[in-house]
Amino acid sequence: MNKSEQSRLVHLVADEIYEAYPYLWEKFGQNGRDRTEEDNFHHLDHLQAAYEMDSIDFFMDYTKWLNTVLTSRNVPTSLIIDNYERLVRLLKDMDLVDEKEKQCYIKYLQAALQHLETLSKR
Repeated sequence: MNKSEQSRLVHLVADEIYEAYPYLWEKFGQNGRDRTEEDNFHHLDHLQAAYEMDSIDFFMDYTKWLNTVLTSRNVPTSLIIDNYERLVRLLKDMDLVDEKEKQCYIKYLQAALQHLETLSKR
């Protein structure tokens, strides 16, 4: 995914999250919005690395680590699920230069979502 595609996707996800959860503006302000974008760039960087290594395990390990870190900061797993679901939906609707890469990202995100769903039911 090139930088332009990545930036467009990150901004779309952050826009949607802050529209769906307006209390985030009150609670975290612009800094929270910036962190949401930063987090999504990290998600995409890890997806790209996993794609390049042809290793779903790399992205799954990242997702497990992310969930541990965020839940320790009182961010529920459900918000990670929400974020990943938005990434999947928006990716499906985007035209990207590398269709194979896009399909791989979707596959990895869907596998991570299955794992996160099991955690959120505990």
